[in-house]
Amino acid sequence: MENVILAIHLILALLLVGVVLLQRSEGGGLGMGGGGGGAMSGRAAATALGKVTWILAILFICTSITLTILAAQKAGSSSVIDQIGAPARAPETPAAPSGTDLLPPAPTNAPLAPPRADN
Repeated sequence: MENVILAIHLILALLLVGVVLLQRSEGGGLGMGGGGGGAMSGRAAATALGKVTWILAILFICTSITLTILAAQKAGSSSVIDQIGAPARAPETPAAPSGTDLLPPAPTNAPLAPPRADN
């Protein structure tokens, strides 16, 4: 269920971005005028895309709230603050060493330093 809503949420996000990018810039905030060419007239396209934007935005918010509710139901009922007040567990003590651990390492026949080359 959560995966289906998440997939719908992602599709709505992509559609919302696409519809917003299709809309004509009316404010000229970036200094770029909107292009006038298109299949629809200017005002009719603006109202149609505006309505589609509102519908997609409402659906996007609804899926966001639904995903939040589903995630809250999955989460445990305890909070992080409750966990801070809990006493810390004592660290486990290591096991006692066996008899072979107490012996020094066996000597090797390898020299400690490489032999000097006298030329």
